[in-house]
Formats: sequence, structure tokens, C-alpha cells
Amino acid sequence: MSDKLYTIGRIVNTHGLLGDLRVFPETDFADERFAKGSQLVFVDPKTNVRIPVTIETAREHKKVFIVKFKGFQHINDVEKYKGWLLKVEEKYMSELPDDEFYYHQIVGCRVVTDEGEELGTISEILSPGANDVWVVDRPSGKPVLLPYIDDVVLEVDVDNKLVKVHVLEGLLD
Repeated sequence: MSDKLYTIGRIVNTHGLLGDLRVFPETDFADERFAKGSQLVFVDPKTNVRIPVTIETAREHKKVFIVKFKGFQHINDVEKYKGWLLKVEEKYMSELPDDEFYYHQIVGCRVVTDEGEELGTISEILSPGANDVWVVDRPSGKPVLLPYIDDVVLEVDVDNKLVKVHVLEGLLD
């Protein structure tokens, strides 16, 4: 098993008596990640214990996925995994088109304005609605919230961990 794992969901509860789990998805690729036969990993966030698992069946239900994993036939088999993370190994992640990025590629990037001013480092990505918002931690204090839109984000260089932006009026206030 690879050391590089990426979170795709959080196990929030059991579902029924036959070993199904309710998983809150944390991925843009839910159809791919929760497909039958997907190789995933249960990870205990407290102890980092890792258990490889394979999806037997999955279906979406009220913004969560009801997932049955191979080898788990009863509620007693899965109850201990409530609160654990569901992760995918890097080797199972798809290549993205040039203008798309995984969150882990963006978090940690330095942000520089089109005028050459260093703003800070991206610490988090929020998904409040129409577009993502990149949270830039500034050394001088209050974080900047940058909407991920063409007018603001001009260039993303994930290899050099650098993002060039145009600061619209009022963004730094």
C-alpha cells in the first residue's frame, strides 16, 4: 500500500444491519470513487491504522453514499469504523486536464499578484456554491478569500507551487 493517500470521504454511521456504511463524500469524483470494485483504504484519524477495502456496492442517498464493502456482512463488523476516513491511493487517481487540479496540488501554493506582490500561501479550499474560494494565509494578518474565477486566478503552476492572481477592488479589505 502506498504512503500517499487522499481523503475521498468520511464514514459517518452504519446503515441497516447488513454491514453497510454511510459515507459523506469529500471528492469531486464520487461516481468513480464509489464504483463497484474500487480499491480504497479505511484510515483511523487518531492512530493512522490503515485497512485496505474494496467496494461491493454503493448508492447515493440524501447527499451521502450507502456503501457495502467486501468482507463486511453485519453491523458488528463495521460499527467500529464510524468516524474513520475513507482514502484512495495516489496510483488510483485519474489524470486531469491541464486546467483542472486536485485540492492537494493547490494547498500550499504561494500566491503572487500580477503586479508582483506576494500575498501569502493557500491554506484551504472552500466550496460554498457557484465557485470554489481559495483561502490565502497572509503573514501580515487576516486571510484573503480569493474566488476561483477567470478574472482573479490568472495562472496556476502546480509544479512550482505558484499561483498568479489579479486582485479585484475590495478583495484585500
